[in-house]
Amino acid sequence: MQRFKTVKLVGLLSFFFIGVSSCNKMLDVKPGDVLVDENMYQNVYDADAAIMGIYGKLMNLSETYVVLNELRADLTSVTANASNDLVEINEHRVTANNAYANPRPFYEVILSCNDVLKNFNSMRQQNKLNLEQYSTRYSDVMAVRSWVYLQLGIHFGAVPYVTDAIETVKDVRNLNNAPKISFDALLTNLIADLTNVPYLAQYPAGTSLVTTVDGWNTEKFFINKKVLLAQLHLWKNNYLQAATLFKEVLDGAGATGYDQYRIRYADVIDHNDLSVGYTRYYEWDENALVNTNTQGWRSIFARSQDAIFNWEWVWFLPFSKDFAPANPFIDLFSNRGGKYLLKPSQFAIDYWNSQEQKNNFPYDARGKKFTWQLLDGQPVVVKYLYNYLDPNTYQPIDPLAKNGKWLLYRAAAMNLEYSEAANRDGYTRLAYALTNSGININGGSTYQTPEPYRFDARIVNTPTYRGPWHRNIGIRGRAMLKSDTIPTSSVADSVIFVENQIIREGALELAYEGKRWPDLLRVALRRNDASFLADKVYQKLLREGNGQAAAVRNKLMNRDNWYLPFRLY
Repeated sequence: MQRFKTVKLVGLLSFFFIGVSSCNKMLDVKPGDVLVDENMYQNVYDADAAIMGIYGKLMNLSETYVVLNELRADLTSVTANASNDLVEINEHRVTANNAYANPRPFYEVILSCNDVLKNFNSMRQQNKLNLEQYSTRYSDVMAVRSWVYLQLGIHFGAVPYVTDAIETVKDVRNLNNAPKISFDALLTNLIADLTNVPYLAQYPAGTSLVTTVDGWNTEKFFINKKVLLAQLHLWKNNYLQAATLFKEVLDGAGATGYDQYRIRYADVIDHNDLSVGYTRYYEWDENALVNTNTQGWRSIFARSQDAIFNWEWVWFLPFSKDFAPANPFIDLFSNRGGKYLLKPSQFAIDYWNSQEQKNNFPYDARGKKFTWQLLDGQPVVVKYLYNYLDPNTYQPIDPLAKNGKWLLYRAAAMNLEYSEAANRDGYTRLAYALTNSGININGGSTYQTPEPYRFDARIVNTPTYRGPWHRNIGIRGRAMLKSDTIPTSSVADSVIFVENQIIREGALELAYEGKRWPDLLRVALRRNDASFLADKVYQKLLREGNGQAAAVRNKLMNRDNWYLPFRLY
């Protein structure tokens, strides 16, 4: 790999680059032109181009991200069309040259980040960037690098931790033999890196990178640094630090932002919401399920970037039919216009079907109604396909227009991860409420509790007052599911019960969004309990009649086998 000398803005990000440059002279080049060293890093627009080049390169990880984080776990299985590489991932027997187990694409992003960070430091020293321009952009690139390193640690365990720009192809190849640090040590370094960046907030309004392109506001194209730092603390079992950072983001909309990130209750009249719901007065009619691209839980994935979209989404990246990389999720999941390589596992289907709705329907509608569908007699993950398939016929709107989104992070995940931290920090009842039916119980809320565990959900009519969390209905409440009863036998039992609930709810709510293997791994590490992870993968394989089920379980009972072999090729 050569030094980062080319700015190629990939996918819709190419479009974005052109749009920003039209506001002021950015770079008088077309996407794909080569920028030689002496013409790079001259002003803030060059810095913006470098950042968008980083995100363009990051998008090349989207397929690998979903495959490794989902197929290694229990909710995803292979179809008869799957490649041998995918079968190996599914059965935890990766061999040399498996395309999904190559750390090289991750390091291509990391090394580009290193080069950009070095040049940003130089630009600041030469006053080519003012302090705010430097602080915001440097911090963003450092966060992207940290996120990619976190993914490497999750899947490979011990990895080389490279922070310098690498000059030659030989240097990259030498990473195979470079010293490695443990996953735990990596987390320590990443926390230090991100804690020390000069700017943890999102890009401020008026920043040249924040604009509207092709109908998309770019604000949420960029990683949320506070969320990432909170996740790193959660992995390190620093629960108070994690909860504090998550809470800052959850409360970011202020005292009157009742809906953003706060998992609000359903709009029973107009259904302009993100909830599982039924037409009013027909709640016991299965055919009255609100199921459109602009209303209800399905619209989380289908709707355009309106105000309601922003209630839920924290980070996403869009794919465009006009630019590379192509949307990989059509081929991964669709049996209409795609290659149909992956499908929901029987274990996942059974998981959703074991739930009970408040109207007594014996299944979780987030499963067979919204996350997957039976198309042509085959179970198909449709969460990624709502912008590709017709909302009524489920046929491709245009087989060549493979638009869609990389679903990176949303409010439901943040509420669950916050709850995970709160539960382990002694606020088990709060975690239970956020996971189940919400924190507003007849006006009773935790508004007198110290931060970061203070939730004002009060509803007062005389005088009129509404606490900022009064609309919260919890993850299961938004899905219209009945809540389980928390045990009272012991504090320890309650903590484990609620943690199991949180991880279960993550499966039901966030399936196929790249969260499952990290959730299982994090809890197995925390509890030092290999069976927590191994048994779930075993059940997936067992229920599909896979003869490798017992062997895979035995393999995963050794924590060394939770990680892929580090072979960069």
